[in-house]
Amino acid sequence: MELWYRNGGTTAADRAVVVLADTPAGLSVAAQAADVLGARVLRSELLEPGAAADAWLIAIGGADALIVELDSDGGLELDALLALIDRTARDSGIDAVICFPESLIDIVAAAIGSGRIALLCAPTMIERVAALQLAVQPRQPMLADIGSESEAQRLMQLSREVARIAKALAELSAGEPGPGPAVHDGAGRFAAETRSDPVDAATVRAVIRARRLRDQYLPAALFADPAWDMLLDLMAARLEGRPVAVSSLCIAAAVPPTTALRWIQALANADLIERRPDQRDGRRVFISLADRAAEAMQHYFTAARQAGAILA
Repeated sequence: MELWYRNGGTTAADRAVVVLADTPAGLSVAAQAADVLGARVLRSELLEPGAAADAWLIAIGGADALIVELDSDGGLELDALLALIDRTARDSGIDAVICFPESLIDIVAAAIGSGRIALLCAPTMIERVAALQLAVQPRQPMLADIGSESEAQRLMQLSREVARIAKALAELSAGEPGPGPAVHDGAGRFAAETRSDPVDAATVRAVIRARRLRDQYLPAALFADPAWDMLLDLMAARLEGRPVAVSSLCIAAAVPPTTALRWIQALANADLIERRPDQRDGRRVFISLADRAAEAMQHYFTAARQAGAILA
């Protein structure tokens, strides 16, 4: 399969990738993804225990992208590898794709912060190929032969949807509409001068249950709204004083983990959520609502109740 790009007809065959995996089977799968794409494998390396992390990336300087297949928790060696990949992607501008099972969601998400790295949880081969194509040629590739809707189009749609939600929440947090005038605190946050009948965690949880109840009677795909589901879950957790791990938030999104991870990144880019380390476990991060988003959610619930709206 030969896939063409917009920038002068460059093909994937002109691109080179480095393949890393912690099992021989993983090496085979990653190499197959490169082969389906038509890219050249510059180097294929098995992540053997005891090897220095930087030794695994010696050849990356000559590569256009990196694809990593992880099967199990390698402990400190895995942490070192992920940190190196994150730093390399950020400093060198080389894109990467990391594939991993659900058991590693929190560990991988805690270590990876670069937007140049695609995180794929239990991916299909089509998802691997699509993500790798974006990695080797980030200038909006034409994804011929990979599904009816391209990965680039999905990411653009995701970005537009998050921008819409951010704008709506910003208007609410500014008091348009809201229960009272808003006061800017000088630090990019807004707070209402007056607030009547503040929302509680039980109300938010009831809304979440109502949203899931729809899935029992109608096709769930018709109502997929992961950004809103995440914001609702984070609002309830904030009111309960409960931390939310990445894996838990992925479950709350009610979409496949890889899709949820993309939405988490998009919400972070829109400054609606924040990441903070787990003080008791350095290999995990918690996600929380940004203060401004929390104020906006409060205004939303108050305004909706005043309007007599049915929340779901």
